[in-house]
Amino acid sequence: MIRAVDHINIVVTDLARSVAFYTELLGFRLAKEATLEGAWIDRIVGLKGVRGRVAYVVAPAGEPRIELLCYDAPVGADPSDNRQANTRGLRHLALRVDDIAAMTAKLRAAGVTVFSDPVRVPSGVVSHDAGEKTLVYFLDPDGVILELAEYR
Repeated sequence: MIRAVDHINIVVTDLARSVAFYTELLGFRLAKEATLEGAWIDRIVGLKGVRGRVAYVVAPAGEPRIELLCYDAPVGADPSDNRQANTRGLRHLALRVDDIAAMTAKLRAAGVTVFSDPVRVPSGVVSHDAGEKTLVYFLDPDGVILELAEYR
């Protein structure tokens, strides 16, 4: 039986840049860093000659943590289709905020690609115990889709 979500992995091209984005701009806390290499990691991920660096960041309210993983070897592909909301597979990670307008303005001021202004989900589409929901999509430095979600 599954007990909880342990972590969410995002493969990045520049670990320092991504750590700065998630901590300084989004407000996550850097929890741990490590270097990954050797037969054990090769076996886990099914690749040969893995050398990577990882940083774990945690949101202010706690886990699950996000694992930012930079593969120094072997270098992976840059699938631009992943930047489209309708590409199959894991597509976005939603982050809950208290003030979506302020956070969207902060993202735009930092030059982040934001898909739209915040949009309120029409009542009747889906109801949430936390209240009315407002959403906005944006991209992290590697083109990973992230979403802000505000409930009122």
